[in-house]
Amino acid sequence: MQDWFDVFRSALLRRGVPHATVRQVVEEARAHTGDSGEPPLSAFGGPEAYADAVVASLTPTDPGRTRAPRGDVLLRARGITKRFGRRTVLRDVALDVHAGEVLAIVGANGCGKSTLLKICAGMVSPDSGTVEIAGRVGYCPQDGGTIEFLTADEHFQLVGAGRGLGRADAREHGRTWAGRLDWADPGATQARHLSGGTRQKLNLTMSALSEPDVLLLDEPYQGFDRGTYLNFWDLVWAWRDRGRAVVVVTHLLAELDKVDTVLTLGESR
Repeated sequence: MQDWFDVFRSALLRRGVPHATVRQVVEEARAHTGDSGEPPLSAFGGPEAYADAVVASLTPTDPGRTRAPRGDVLLRARGITKRFGRRTVLRDVALDVHAGEVLAIVGANGCGKSTLLKICAGMVSPDSGTVEIAGRVGYCPQDGGTIEFLTADEHFQLVGAGRGLGRADAREHGRTWAGRLDWADPGATQARHLSGGTRQKLNLTMSALSEPDVLLLDEPYQGFDRGTYLNFWDLVWAWRDRGRAVVVVTHLLAELDKVDTVLTLGESR
């Protein structure tokens, strides 16, 4: 059977993606599966469908799209430093994200993108620095985040309970958000039986269910087909238009025309 990455590479080239971009995207996909231990078919879905999603990310944003002016700062981080053993992954990082703004965090694999997002979400403590957030936070991890033996509806009810929603209301709200990601019938399937792309839809739905003021999204589109990928960015822009602050960790540099601000992490930051 042909290697998933070979099929993916060929699919990108057939779609006219430049060789340098193909090399970067394939290397990032390999790194993701290496870090997560998840097979590429589970993490990204079929190679042809994921190639379509990558090509969609290369499509320029509609230049006629208007953007609401930025509001107050909803997320502020200052002096964030984090070490794992002798290795410093983040050094004195600062960022502000305003209401009505989408910020992308980019950088080489292992530069601390996901760690910074977890620190902002309150899941990891920095060695130094501060994070201030105004309002509620929604967090979508790159992988994990679901409970294997719970159905999608049970996940919605669990998250909804934290917002004070009854079981029926939580299920209805969750299914509405899932529908916006082209997931028409979450059904009674346990999370362990969902594909990688569908688990990401579940994670993204849960992060949005509490109507957060700040959304922290760690490569949430992994495994999405082209249609769902475009639906995802429509959701991001809708959140921005409603005055939310959105932070997206991404490895696809071509996505940067879809955001307002870019924070680049690296050895010098």
